[in-house]
Amino acid sequence: DVVGIMSSNCPQSLIAYQAILRIGAILTQINPMNVEREIEDQIIDAGAKVVVALDILVPKIENLPGKGKFETIIAFKLQDYMPWPLTWLFPIKLMVEKRSVRLRPSKTLLMWKELMVNASEISNDEDIDTEDVALIQYTGGTTGTSKGALLTHRNILANALQGKKWFVDAKEGSEVFILVLPSFHAFGMTVGMNLAIALGAKMILSPKFDAYDIMKLIEKHKATIFPGVPVMYAAINNHPKARTKDISSIKYCVSGGAGLAQEVREKFEKLTGGALVEGYGLTEASPITHCNPLTGGAKKGSIGLPLPSTESKIIIGDNFEETKTLEVGELVVKGPQVMKGYHNRPEETANVIKNGWLITGDMGYVDEDGFVFLKDRKKDMIISGGENVYPRDVEEVLFKIDGIMEASVVGMEDARWGEKVVAVVVLEDGRKMTEQQIIEECKKELARYKIPKRVVIMHSLPKTIIGKVLKRELKAQLKDLI
Repeated sequence: DVVGIMSSNCPQSLIAYQAILRIGAILTQINPMNVEREIEDQIIDAGAKVVVALDILVPKIENLPGKGKFETIIAFKLQDYMPWPLTWLFPIKLMVEKRSVRLRPSKTLLMWKELMVNASEISNDEDIDTEDVALIQYTGGTTGTSKGALLTHRNILANALQGKKWFVDAKEGSEVFILVLPSFHAFGMTVGMNLAIALGAKMILSPKFDAYDIMKLIEKHKATIFPGVPVMYAAINNHPKARTKDISSIKYCVSGGAGLAQEVREKFEKLTGGALVEGYGLTEASPITHCNPLTGGAKKGSIGLPLPSTESKIIIGDNFEETKTLEVGELVVKGPQVMKGYHNRPEETANVIKNGWLITGDMGYVDEDGFVFLKDRKKDMIISGGENVYPRDVEEVLFKIDGIMEASVVGMEDARWGEKVVAVVVLEDGRKMTEQQIIEECKKELARYKIPKRVVIMHSLPKTIIGKVLKRELKAQLKDLI
């Protein structure tokens, strides 16, 4: 049976995750930010019979028009495990904010607290094989339709233990994790939750990211490990009160989800005294496959080295011909964390897994020391006037320009060039720059064919829940502007 969880980071979502896997059921994690149609599509595709959900999210799912095999909701309240007087004050806060809901328990709507009171011990006799599917984990869908990756018990356990091996100086039973990455996302699930459990660490759960709130939590709990995404570290760097909080307890941060700009890394490391390194992964690999060393030796602009028991190579063409050192090709990976396949999509599975190798769709190269450097998504590469332009090359230059807080580069159709390079930037608060000023700065560091033909200044960039820029949405917005 398949069971869904729809919640932000809270004790109940972590408890439900562990319980579902222990009884041998299959878990599918639902992004609560999704609209009803997306939620329904996932529930039907996964075949979920039960959904465990935060009470304020229940209205999103209890009246879906075509529930498929969806039968039961188990609802919980955030205040269920809060200490007095928060158990009394928090519902009042929800009422004031007009976010409270009144649920009527029934045969199909059960309440978590009542179930826990009457629950029996979980049997340890369940016959669970390591190759059994543990999760149907849906991809972020930044470049197309979301697909369900079939992750086995072996996959998720292996990836947690690979991460534990990478944190060579972490002290078992002593570390304190900040878990603000959503645990329903593969990155938050593995590097935020499962790795913390493998290390016997304390987890500080935060349901949403606010730079100042996270700094307060780090200071209060002396947090040592903070996995995140570049926009989180940049937000802390640029916060006006960044130096009023003591966040020097931070030892290790692993950044994923998007390329980590060197400026962001250096500023954050200076602020905390800890190590901030870039890693890499994808949902289909549970998700982590590469990471820079945490104890020195990280390379600027690199996603690092393969994790233990992980193979990777850069190839050209369908015959998997391996490239020479520094030659650009497509990254493929193999290891115990690679998924079984896509749920109900045998053709797409065959397209991305060949002889055990997972084809990532990311272009890059390997240097003489074995470090992997990504250029960009194969689908995001821009061909302008017959020349290949990798957006990340241009974005790195944009991040160096004083006053630019965020940047993303895409290719737009052009009658003359085939595609033209278009940069979209978000400026720091109070900063003013013109399109031409930014283009002039780019001319100092980029070949002519890489220089943006247009620069659009926006207030924000469309992103996924973990901060990855949604380039297809960005391009749709630009069609109306250019």
